[in-house]
Amino acid sequence: MSVQTVSKAADNQRVTRLDSTHLLGLSAGIWLGLAALGQLLMAVYVASFYGRLLLAGTPEAWNDGPMRHAYVSGDGFGNLVMGTHLGFTVVVVLAGLLQLLPPLRRRFPMVHRWSGRMYLLAGVTLAVGGLFLVRSRSADGFGGSLGISLNAVMILVFAFMALRTAMTRRIDEHRRWALRLFIAVSGVWFFRLIVFGWLAYHQDAVGFDPVTFKGPFLSFASYAMFLLPLAVLEMYLRARARGGVWQQRAVVVVMGGAIVLTGWGVFATAMMLWLPLIR
Repeated sequence: MSVQTVSKAADNQRVTRLDSTHLLGLSAGIWLGLAALGQLLMAVYVASFYGRLLLAGTPEAWNDGPMRHAYVSGDGFGNLVMGTHLGFTVVVVLAGLLQLLPPLRRRFPMVHRWSGRMYLLAGVTLAVGGLFLVRSRSADGFGGSLGISLNAVMILVFAFMALRTAMTRRIDEHRRWALRLFIAVSGVWFFRLIVFGWLAYHQDAVGFDPVTFKGPFLSFASYAMFLLPLAVLEMYLRARARGGVWQQRAVVVVMGGAIVLTGWGVFATAMMLWLPLIR
């Protein structure tokens, strides 16, 4: 085999790898765009429905939404925790989207750092508040409560690791932990996408009781809402860092499935929950 042939084969291999790397980044970008749109819709819904009722002095009407025990008469502390939880949901979405903008990180590092601190604070507040609320107001049963509690603990662990790696200037590690934190913090958002996507597909409450909001499907969803996205993220991180061409292409296929499912979930949740309650 001539030197020219070997060189040409090597060039083709590099081009193929660049193509697969490009496709991997493109699929991740499309998914993030969908996630950004879906999370912004959720933030607008929370601010419009729950915030509007609070400002109107009728927080008891929170129970007219999907959370039937959002407001409990006589439970001042619990209602304060719920209100704080809802408020920080909006904060965590906005701060999280700022964190995902590479141009902002490069051109305005101070904004990136401060929005990161707000994101960490909001994420930890949501996790601690979620642990309290799941014990005091959850109607999901033991399986669902355990899944949601595990999600909250993972948020605390990922937040600690993201902060620690940032403080020690291990930037690549910090970005990986920050992405894991983003996925874990988005667990409740994923839960809604799973449930409403399932409802829209089946046109019925299959696998759970819509009155008691209990059933095997909801128990499954309470774990799938963070374990499945985290598994996809880990595949993506490994393929991007040191994956071969075929590994990267396989992850692109997985990301394609994630894009389709996320798009369906965002559409279903927007039509069935978020948009009808936005005023």
